[in-house]
Amino acid sequence: MPHLPRPVVRLIEKFERLPGIGPKSAQRLAFYLLRNPKEELEDFAKKLVALKTDTVLCKQCHNVSETDPCNVCDDANRDQNLLMVVESPLDQLAIERSDKYQGFYHILHGAIDPLNNIGPDQLYLRDVLDRLDGVEELILATNPTMEGEATALYIRELVMNAGWEIKITRIGHGLPIGADIEYADGVTIARALEGRRSL
Repeated sequence: MPHLPRPVVRLIEKFERLPGIGPKSAQRLAFYLLRNPKEELEDFAKKLVALKTDTVLCKQCHNVSETDPCNVCDDANRDQNLLMVVESPLDQLAIERSDKYQGFYHILHGAIDPLNNIGPDQLYLRDVLDRLDGVEELILATNPTMEGEATALYIRELVMNAGWEIKITRIGHGLPIGADIEYADGVTIARALEGRRSL
């Protein structure tokens, strides 16, 4: 294998750590950036740094935002009676695109996954209980995967064991089993919301 300059190798190694990027894709990305003007790379680097310096996690729902509380939690026109639990900010974004849900969100930042050492303590899971005052329906919209189902059942048990008597529903299966919410179109999400069921 031909010898590559160390800065290129280091960048390739960083790209390989990104989800869905294999060695060949990492090499293509590194060489694509190498061909760009220095000003473009500096602008790109500033935007990467801004991901951390110019964003915060909303203390209420844990969404990624520029403000705390985020624009959803700060919206007085939202339905105070509805709280939807999702796995990721991308899931919340996909549901917002459906224009069918006007309640609030709670974002877990993952799902219970024992094989990857992710338990309830690694997620924003237990503070769901702190958000239930005034909520009439808790919608569990975790992904329809084994991990998502396990997470939904865990939350249901957590809420019931804490003595909350509220309606708990699971997002309908307009989404295919094994799919991620973030990749679904608005119509599919709308059907899933309309078809939610008691858990």
